[in-house]
Amino acid sequence: MTDDNRRNEQLARIARNNMGEAAADVPSEPIGLADPKISARGVNVFYGAKQAIKDVSIDVGMDNVVAFIGPSGCGKSTFLRTLNRMNDTIPIARVEGDIRLDGEDIYSPKMDVVQLRARVGMVFQKPNPFPKSIYDNVAYGPRIHGLASGKAELDEIVERSLQRAGLWNEVSDRLSDSGTALSGGQQQRLCIARAIAVDPEVILMDEPCSALDPIATAKIEELIHALRGQYAIVIVTHNMQQAARVSQRTAFFHLGTLVEYGKTSEIFTNPREEKTKDYITGRYG
Repeated sequence: MTDDNRRNEQLARIARNNMGEAAADVPSEPIGLADPKISARGVNVFYGAKQAIKDVSIDVGMDNVVAFIGPSGCGKSTFLRTLNRMNDTIPIARVEGDIRLDGEDIYSPKMDVVQLRARVGMVFQKPNPFPKSIYDNVAYGPRIHGLASGKAELDEIVERSLQRAGLWNEVSDRLSDSGTALSGGQQQRLCIARAIAVDPEVILMDEPCSALDPIATAKIEELIHALRGQYAIVIVTHNMQQAARVSQRTAFFHLGTLVEYGKTSEIFTNPREEKTKDYITGRYG
């Protein structure tokens, strides 16, 4: 057996073992979903004169975790950042096309970007807790968005968010400690709790495990499984095994284009495009 075949077989086995029963219900249509949470059509992204994303169309539903994979510099993180307008923070960035959240144009002049980012939370590659207590990290969003009517309600939001992030049992007796004093994996789960605390509808994760050890990575992946269905989740990962473990749909990006999008099991075992096959089998990337 060649190395390519062995790698393909390993990824296929991981996908089969970790997909779960719901994967069988994922529509085979590669782009369109009947009732998408996020719908993107004809999206182009430019940094000055350079085009980073070329005519990408994709739907994201509530029921399945979507993984974006592809070589470094292929545009997967750039496209992810269009989904909550994070590219707005880059002066030379320009986004064209149509992106809708529950049918609402997120690039409309009427869109409140602060509210959009509350609805579409983001977890970054490197854990970035605020230099505040664990409690204040989680309470920050609910406070500024006025989601709690008093201390008791805020306490409840903080506890619930930490429980959902799988962190409550580890930090419940030291909520006044600094969030930056936690381990890397705990900091990343704290950042997820912070995102959850404002009751988002979508969670974007940009390589959330790349700076973590295998044990912390496993905990984040378990958390993604636990959160699935409660939020629409999109994860960018350079790790194909991770994509196979946590996602039910996978999008393969290459040189700023969306090459293929479909069921994770099909992407890894029977890709339609030769470029996808070459990447999955390790011929480049």
